[in-house]
Amino acid sequence: MENVVAIDVGGTTIKYACWQSNSKALMNKGYVKTPRTLAKYYEILQRIVAEFEIYDPVGVALSTPGAVNLKTGVVAGISALPYIHNFPLQQALTGQLGLPVTLENDANCAALAELDSGAAREYQNVIVLVIGTGVGGAVVSNRQIQRGAHLLAGEFGLMRVLNNRPLSQVGTAVSLARRYNLKAKTRFSGQEILELANQGDLLAQKEAAVLYRSLAEAIYNLEYSFDPELFILGGGISENPQLIPNIQRSLVGLTQGAVSIPVPIEIVPCHYYNDANLMGAVVHFNQTMFHERKIKND
Repeated sequence: MENVVAIDVGGTTIKYACWQSNSKALMNKGYVKTPRTLAKYYEILQRIVAEFEIYDPVGVALSTPGAVNLKTGVVAGISALPYIHNFPLQQALTGQLGLPVTLENDANCAALAELDSGAAREYQNVIVLVIGTGVGGAVVSNRQIQRGAHLLAGEFGLMRVLNNRPLSQVGTAVSLARRYNLKAKTRFSGQEILELANQGDLLAQKEAAVLYRSLAEAIYNLEYSFDPELFILGGGISENPQLIPNIQRSLVGLTQGAVSIPVPIEIVPCHYYNDANLMGAVVHFNQTMFHERKIKND
């Protein structure tokens, strides 16, 4: 394995690091605000790659929102970054960055990291939810990511929950901050509002309950759709120790008195927490390069 530039593009921030083969770890991690134009997007990625030139990287492993067509390098579907969609982005990035580039959906990257050496390494069938600006996800069956006929498998953020609202609009720390700040006329982050809820702020508690209930409804429906062995939660909010206990409490409310088969719903955070997308992008890069080298040698 060689050194690889790992980049995780999100709706709010772009995280990056250098995967160094000698230490088998992400080094020199950083982040920048996600730009609003394609030109700035290219500029920022070029700057990141230039920062790691001293490590002589062999390529760029990129985690991105949207439905990635691995054959064409086109990002379909929808995301918070409309400018990356519906053209050969992978080919364009290879030209812009001067290195081989692999693209994979961000939630699929998280799943790959957890399957490779994280929370899913001993499981066959899992559901991954990545909670960021929106909610992405991955369906893993027999340790393989299921993409669906239209590359929409795992687009859990489009699921309707809690009074028929899309999960991405009610089930994230970003949406929590939007609701709270609008009502309280403040500028707190989602994590800060969860802390306020713990301290007894009634409005924060009310809006946090929306977050927990929305995620609980999604998990409840996914349980009875796919019956996975395990649910794995990723994204920055997954590091909050109150997240999973509060979702579990909301699940109790959903299952009590319901005409459903009682099953234990096991939920854990990503082993790699907010680095899962970066780690998985590297796993995808190495798998892709190995496959291409094998084809050349056969």
